[in-house]
Amino acid sequence: MNHIAPGRHAGVYHYDEIDRRFITERVEQFRQQVTRRLAGELSEEEFKPLRLMNGLYLQLHAYMLRVAVPYGVLTSTQLRKLGHIGRRYDKGYGHFTTRQNLQFNWIRLEDTPDILADLAEVDMHALQTSGNCVRNVTTDQYVGAAKDELVDGRVYAEILRQWTTAHPEFTYLPRKFKIAITGSPNDRAAVRAHDVGVLAKRNEAGEIGFTFYVGGGLGRSPFIGKLIKDWVAEEDFVAYLEAILRVYNQHGRRDNMYKARIKILVHEMGAEKFGAEVEEEFQALRGPKYRLPHEVVEEIRANYAPPPFETLPATSLDFEQKKAANPDFARWVAVNVAEHRAPGYAIATISLKPAGGIPGDASSDQMDLVADLADRYSFGEIRVSHAQNLVLAHVRQDDLFALWSALEPAGLGTANLGLIGDIIACPGLDYCALANARAIPLAQKISARFADPERQRAIGELGIKISGCINACGHHHVGHIGLLGVDKKGEEFYQITVGGDPTLTTAIGEILGPSVTEDAAVDAIEGLVNVYMEKREGGERFLDTLKRLGPAPFKERIYAAA
Repeated sequence: MNHIAPGRHAGVYHYDEIDRRFITERVEQFRQQVTRRLAGELSEEEFKPLRLMNGLYLQLHAYMLRVAVPYGVLTSTQLRKLGHIGRRYDKGYGHFTTRQNLQFNWIRLEDTPDILADLAEVDMHALQTSGNCVRNVTTDQYVGAAKDELVDGRVYAEILRQWTTAHPEFTYLPRKFKIAITGSPNDRAAVRAHDVGVLAKRNEAGEIGFTFYVGGGLGRSPFIGKLIKDWVAEEDFVAYLEAILRVYNQHGRRDNMYKARIKILVHEMGAEKFGAEVEEEFQALRGPKYRLPHEVVEEIRANYAPPPFETLPATSLDFEQKKAANPDFARWVAVNVAEHRAPGYAIATISLKPAGGIPGDASSDQMDLVADLADRYSFGEIRVSHAQNLVLAHVRQDDLFALWSALEPAGLGTANLGLIGDIIACPGLDYCALANARAIPLAQKISARFADPERQRAIGELGIKISGCINACGHHHVGHIGLLGVDKKGEEFYQITVGGDPTLTTAIGEILGPSVTEDAAVDAIEGLVNVYMEKREGGERFLDTLKRLGPAPFKERIYAAA
C-alpha cells in the first residue's frame, strides 16, 4: 500500500496564509451579497454578475455551483469534502465536467456561502469558473506519472493559476478564456481545442520551453488552434502569455458576444498578423518585471516532487497470476490501466460510465470510497480527467487487484476507457437553460446498447461525445462520433458528425446529414459501428477506416431508409 503523512499530499500545491485569507474574504463578501439578494436589496440583474464571479449559475430547476479543481488534481481530503457537500446541500452526488471541475446541480441560494466556506476549509473555491476571465487551467490527467512525459505540466499550470487569479487586467476580458497545457508529445489535454494551448517540451540541451497554439475552441464556430510560436524559453513563459492576453484584450470584440472569443480574432486577423502583434507586445514586456525566475519555478516544482515510491521490479508474478485467474480483472487492467514511469507502478482510471449510467456523475458515497482508496493505494491523490472519469495515478501493480475488487461492487469497476461506452456528455436539457436537447438519456441509451464489454473491446478505440446545444460543452466537434442536440419546432433532434480528433492532429468532425430523433440516433451509432466492423482492415481504428473510405459508406448506411 502507498501511504503519506496525514494532512499532507504529494503532487498538490499547498495554500499559504495569503491564499487562505484571500479566499476567506471572498466568501464573506459573497455571504453579504447573498443576504442582500434574499432581502430584495439586489435584483437578479444586479446580483447575476456577483454570483457568476463565484461560480454560481441559475439553471432550469435550481442553482448550479461549479467548483474549481485546478489542473484536475484533488487530495483525498478535498474529495471527501465534495462528497460531504453533495450529501448535505445537493441530492447526494456531483457531476465531473470536461473542464476537470465539479458541478453541483441542485443548490439553494441561501446555502451557497456555507458551501463556499466548507470548500475554503480544504483550500478550494469556485472563483473564475464563470465570467469573462481566465478560467481554470487544465492539463493532462496522467501528469507526473506518464512514461511519455517530458515536462511536469502541473508546475506551469500552478504558475498560471497564481498569475491569473483575480488578475485585474484579465478579469473583464471580451469573453471567457481557457488555457490547457501538456508536457507530453501524446496530447491528452486537447491543447489545440483551447483559446491558448501550450505544449511544454525540452530542447537538445535539456532546457524547458513551450510551443504556443492560439485561437482554438469549439462552440458555435469551431476552430483548431494555430501555431504562433514554436519555442518560448521558461523565463519568458508568463511574459508571452501576458502578451497574448493583452493583444486579445485590445482587439477582441465586445459588441457581439458571438464574435468575442479569441478564435474569431485570430481567424479574422490571420494567425501571422496576430502572432506578429503578440511578438511586438512580448518584446516590450520582456525584462525583470515579467521574467519568471528559475528559483520561483523550483520552489513551486518542490510541491510536485514524486511521492516516496518503493523500489519494485517492473513486473510482478502475483499480479500476472491474478490476471490469469480472473478474466474480468484482466479486462479492466487491459483497458483502464496505463503504464507508469516508475517500475512496479501503474496509472488506474476509475470509470464514471457504468452501462446505462450518467457520464461524469459520482455519488457522495462513491467519492468517499475513492478518497479512501486513494489514501490506501495512491498517496492520497486523485485526478479528474477531461473524459469525466477519475484517476489514481500511482498504484502499485500488486495493489491493482485489491483496488479493482473494491471498485467493482460500487459500480466503479467498468472497463471501458477510450471505448464506445466511455461517452462524454454535457448535462443538456435535463439541467441547462441553454440546451436544445437532452444529452444524458441519449448517452444512457447508447451505453446500454453497447454494454457488452467484449463487444466494446472488439470495436476498439471509439470516442462518442454529446452536446445538448451549440455551445459544445460535450466537445462533440472533436468526437470520433459527435452528437449535437438541436431543436426542431419544439422537438429534440441530433446532428451526427464523424471524424473529430482531440489530439495534436486535431480535426473537426464532418456533418453526415440531416438530424435524427433520439432513438434514430442510437440506431445510427449502431449503423456506423457496423460499417466500420465490416470494412476495417488489419488493426485499423474507427478513424483510420473513416479516413481511408471517406464518409460516404457511413452516410449511406444511416440514411438509406430515409
